[in-house]
Amino acid sequence: MATTTGAVWGRAEQQDFRSRVRGTLLGAALGDALGGPVDTRTLEEIRAAHGPEGLRDLAVGRGRRGTVTHHTQLTLFTVDGLIRAQVRRDTGAWHPPTDLHRAYLRWAATQRDWGPDERREEDGWLAREEWLYARRAPTRPLLIGFGDDRMGTLERPKNPGAQGPEAVARSAPFGLLVGWEPQLVVQLAVECAAQTHGHPVACLAAGAYAVIVHGLARGESLDGAVQQALALLAVRPGHQPVSDALQHALGTVRQGMPNPARVEELTGEGTADGLLAAAVYCALVGEDVRHGLCLAVNQSGPSAAAGALTGGLLGALHGETALPPAWLVELEGRPTLLELADDFAMEMTQGPALHGPAGSSPGWLARYPR
Repeated sequence: MATTTGAVWGRAEQQDFRSRVRGTLLGAALGDALGGPVDTRTLEEIRAAHGPEGLRDLAVGRGRRGTVTHHTQLTLFTVDGLIRAQVRRDTGAWHPPTDLHRAYLRWAATQRDWGPDERREEDGWLAREEWLYARRAPTRPLLIGFGDDRMGTLERPKNPGAQGPEAVARSAPFGLLVGWEPQLVVQLAVECAAQTHGHPVACLAAGAYAVIVHGLARGESLDGAVQQALALLAVRPGHQPVSDALQHALGTVRQGMPNPARVEELTGEGTADGLLAAAVYCALVGEDVRHGLCLAVNQSGPSAAAGALTGGLLGALHGETALPPAWLVELEGRPTLLELADDFAMEMTQGPALHGPAGSSPGWLARYPR
């Protein structure tokens, strides 16, 4: 399938796609919000605070329930960068990693500045959302990776030793490029991961996660999407730890009732490959979205990343209507997430009607400047 044009999309397909885009972004944010308050706590500490069953509902984090972390902030800027890449294509310039890097630098400014700077017209609308200027425990590789204007590349990655899950956790939107060939989705996610997490395990885990979301967004089963990811990984140098982690996740599904010990075993040292495996496992064995997310965050590893990755998979698989309504109403930033999801779906399905050689919508170019 080439890049999608308007003619391919009937109304039912557009509505299904929009539901999966909303589901992916909201699901990832819900998992992030659920896991954030217990991030880095041991399972014993979680149970001491929330009862023997562990965390079963949104908890207070940063003063209220439903607050998100840097994982959700960066995922939003990933979507923003992808829309801007499509818009800038009209000018003849087409290098999505550069557009993504510019979007991530706009996120980095939210971590330094007190609030939006109205004078920066090239910021577009997302960087003017005041709630995004809260600093939500961004990790050192993120701050270093986006701390200057040099873009990390596969040849010269930033933080070549960084194996954490943060680059994976911002990569779900690459999978929503349903008109792209799967290997191109992997490549874009890998290249953008190298901007902060240069270790091959982190880069390839990001590529694998993106292409699993891609399969789900195109209507495949989760097991089928994982098998395709394994086939695409197999041709890439350094893939073995990530491929082994995914195979381990599939094997664990057959070992009996899911429990925190199985999730912790998959998570391992909290590196990108382990978090990817844990998320795939929780999405495969979860009875519903709530159960899958609770399973992901009740463990001693990075709970926010585990929840975000699991939520992105379940949201892409089932669409927005499968998400727990009582959690959605308390989710921080929900209006922004919905607005951005709908803009992304509109760009992907109806982009030629919004901008092109024959003319462009001024409102769209104000939101997503070239």
